[in-house]
Formats: sequence, structure tokens, C-alpha cells
Amino acid sequence: MAGARVVWVNGPIVVGAGPAGLSVAACLRERGTEYIGRWLVVATGENAERVVPEIDGADDFEGPVSHVAEYKSGDAYRGKRVLVVGCGNSGMEVCLDLCHHNALPSMVVRDSVHVLPREMLGVATFSVAVFPLRFLPLWLVDRILVLLAWLFLGDLAKLGITRPSGGPLELKNSKGRTPVLDIGALARIRSGDIEVVPGIRRLLRGGAAELVDGRRVAADAVILATGYQSNVPQWLKGSDFFTEEGYPRVPFPDGWKGESGLYSVGFTRRGLSGVSSDAVKVAQDIAKAWNHQTATR
Repeated sequence: MAGARVVWVNGPIVVGAGPAGLSVAACLRERGTEYIGRWLVVATGENAERVVPEIDGADDFEGPVSHVAEYKSGDAYRGKRVLVVGCGNSGMEVCLDLCHHNALPSMVVRDSVHVLPREMLGVATFSVAVFPLRFLPLWLVDRILVLLAWLFLGDLAKLGITRPSGGPLELKNSKGRTPVLDIGALARIRSGDIEVVPGIRRLLRGGAAELVDGRRVAADAVILATGYQSNVPQWLKGSDFFTEEGYPRVPFPDGWKGESGLYSVGFTRRGLSGVSSDAVKVAQDIAKAWNHQTATR
């Protein structure tokens, strides 16, 4: 483009200003490379873009079809029949909030999911999971968590919610599937305030949806609690460091560094602890190269 300015900056370029980007930027700032050139740090994270599935009939559906990212309060749905697609933490919490505002939610459960109590005997479930990992293998901790969840929550298959064959920690580490922490939605399902239904085959005119089992349910609105995904493949070209799904090809803990000054932070599927691990390693590696470069000038 005529007249465009090209500015060379000696520091690393950090793409992303979420927890991952801010973490690595903070680590770099401590080492004197606050400003950004010959290094590219991809820190846009695992949840950069909303997932919006294609549903037959959505264009003809007379009610609103929106993503959970746009959801603010159940008050806008008071008295309405709402179809919530997704049974993760977002889907469960939206259904619960809709109940609190006297809406009539139906939750679409398409896949199996691990549901855990938020607390176990007054102890946060996260703490219950992390502590035994210090001295027990992950598969055994997973079995303990599933057993405790069954004791505290009962057989969820009776409610239309089945558990995956893999354990909750295994699936979190391998596929990034976060288990659901129940904050009251299960009680509403048991009471009938939230109806659990299978997948949607298509949306219909007149405020209804046809399910994969042939049933039809009334719906004035549809909320897609279908999660988020990485968008790296859409903007990072000329590198095979990332897969088509937007994750480093090399698994954790070695997926933070590519070739030609390319790094990634926040794609470990391990939350903030993974972000911290990557950020420290990236900052150390860039600082080493920076110090060598400045020392030889």
C-alpha cells in the first residue's frame, strides 16, 4: 500500500491480550523486553472464537438464535420456552439462571459429560482432585472422582446425562474437555424445571424443534452454549507448528516453542497453570536470545 509505514521493532510480537498474552508480556517486561520483531508469541488462547454449529431450519426459525456469549440475563426470557444447546458449565448455568427468571428451559445433551459436585464435604472439588495427584496416578484419581461424584450426585443416567468412558482429568488433559461443576442445575433437572432432551435434528417454523429421536419440543428462543475454539489457523499462515484445530502439534509440556522465533502460550488445555508454565519458558528463551544479541553488538 502506497504511503504505508513499515516499522522494525527489536522485541517480541505478542498476539493476544488475554491471560496467556498478559502473562508472557509480564514475564518479558521483567526481563527488559517490554516492546515488541523477530519473535512471534501466539497467545490468543484456546477460546478465541465462539463455536456456532449449523442447525437445519435456523434461517426459518421465528425466534432468536444466539450464542451464549451474548447472554446477559434470563430476565429477557421470562415466561418463554428456551432451548439451550449444550450441557457444559455454560449450558448448565444458563439453564439455572433461566429458571431463576421463570423461563422454561430445555437443555440439549448431545454428548456424554462428567458432572462433579462443586464441593465435597466442604472442600472444593478442584482441591480434592489436585491433592491426590501428588502421590497417585491420574487414572486412579479419575476413578476416585467418578466414584465420589456418583455418591454425591447419584446416577445421572436416569436424568439423561451419561458419563464418558475416559475420566474427567484424562479428558481435560487430552482433549480440553472441562468437567461440569454443579451449582444447582441438577436439582432443577430432578424437579422438572429443566428438561433434558437429545440433539436437535432441525428447527421448525412456529416455535418448535424436532429432536433426533423424532420428538418435537416447543421453543421460543435458542441459546447456543456450544463453547469456543482456537482461531490461529485463520490468521497464522506459512507454518505447520499448529494443527488444523489450532493447537501446537507437539503436546505439553514441549509445545511452547516452534521454529524461526515462533512461540505459543495458552494452548496446553491446563488452564492458568499451563499458561504460567509456557509464559515462563518463552520469556526465558527470548531473554537468552536477546541477551546474546545485545552482547555481541
